[in-house]
Amino acid sequence: MDALSDALSLLKPRTHVSAGLHAGGDWALSFPSHEGIKFNAVLQGRCHIQVENDAACELTAGDCFLLTTGRPFVLTTDLALPLMPSHMIYDRAENGIALCNDGGDFVLVGARFAFDASHANTLLGCLPSVVVVRGLSEQASVLRSALDLFTTEMRQLQPGGVLITDNLAQIMLVQVLRLYLAQHRDGHVGWLYALSDPQLGRSINAMHTEPGKRWSVATLARLAGMSRSVFALRFRQSVGMPPMDYLTRWRMLRASTLLRTTSSGISEIARNTGYECENSFAIAFRRTLGCTPRQYRRSDDTN
Repeated sequence: MDALSDALSLLKPRTHVSAGLHAGGDWALSFPSHEGIKFNAVLQGRCHIQVENDAACELTAGDCFLLTTGRPFVLTTDLALPLMPSHMIYDRAENGIALCNDGGDFVLVGARFAFDASHANTLLGCLPSVVVVRGLSEQASVLRSALDLFTTEMRQLQPGGVLITDNLAQIMLVQVLRLYLAQHRDGHVGWLYALSDPQLGRSINAMHTEPGKRWSVATLARLAGMSRSVFALRFRQSVGMPPMDYLTRWRMLRASTLLRTTSSGISEIARNTGYECENSFAIAFRRTLGCTPRQYRRSDDTN
């Protein structure tokens, strides 16, 4: 499994709501804070989006975007307009479609993803508050077929439609992330951006595929086709931490998931994540997550 698929599988995204907005004339809606990530696509018209404490961004038909931080945000045709709380129209929504000013000028569809895992910020925290993929870009064509099907299923309300829209939303989540990361690799720091680097991506995918292997900087450098020193420097500059620190963090995230979702013994989990000695595993786990493996498992059982 590649690293992006591996990370999203660890987060176990679940589509909670598929919804739409039809608006007409001038309008301004304020949305409260939310859990997880929101995915949306503008099908018709244009608007501005502004996440709390961030600059506004204009969106036009065909643009897709993710809201990654859960902070309150505004959608509006004019940033100077007084705001109306979004619940005033969404409370009256029919079949998930909210109507503002009788519609006719603007159409938005989307979904919200919740995550089972407790590591969303660690894995996705390098993303900006608004991730935008422009509809006019040639690369966005891969989204259009999924988006067309998603919109059709929302409108037709056929048997099995909820399952289809849920799965299409997850496909579009991955596609938006893939396109955004490929377009914004240069000048950004974080493991997600480094995946788009053909050389560093090979080493990161290898660590994700075999976290229990006895990796070294030298073997990872060979996979990337670089010298040890060049690889170590470039990895740190691109990912924000040394290769072995990244490997340890990923191993601990995998271990925490195994502690939470399986009854495997701690020594077995330690071996599966590259540690022959349970004590060394416990020290690394505590250093990374702030508690011992046993404390983590007990805490999860209590919750």
